[in-house]
Amino acid sequence: MTNRNTIMSSEATNTKEFKAEQEKLHYARINMETAKISWKELERFFAGGKLISVTDSIDLVKVAQLMEADDVNAIQSMIERREIERLTDEQAKIWAETNPTLWAVVVRPWILVQHRRS
Repeated sequence: MTNRNTIMSSEATNTKEFKAEQEKLHYARINMETAKISWKELERFFAGGKLISVTDSIDLVKVAQLMEADDVNAIQSMIERREIERLTDEQAKIWAETNPTLWAVVVRPWILVQHRRS
């Protein structure tokens, strides 16, 4: 019985390590797909209702990772805290005037955008 428990414990550890490694690789892939882009290049996607604004207080890549994983609870929590939301007309007007460079990543059908002030 002890050998069986040891094997099961080892398998559980390996599974956890595998999942952790997969999450790291997933994060790295999304990070490589993230890029700076000017508002003027994104404006047409705003017109199509495809832009999601992510506050600069949270990790853009992590948000994309959670969206790709369809983590409804985490996404809902971020919406309730107003950390993510559809880009507003008011924000779009400001960005149209200032044409900032934003960080963006595609999580189909959305484009997540983040304006980093620092």
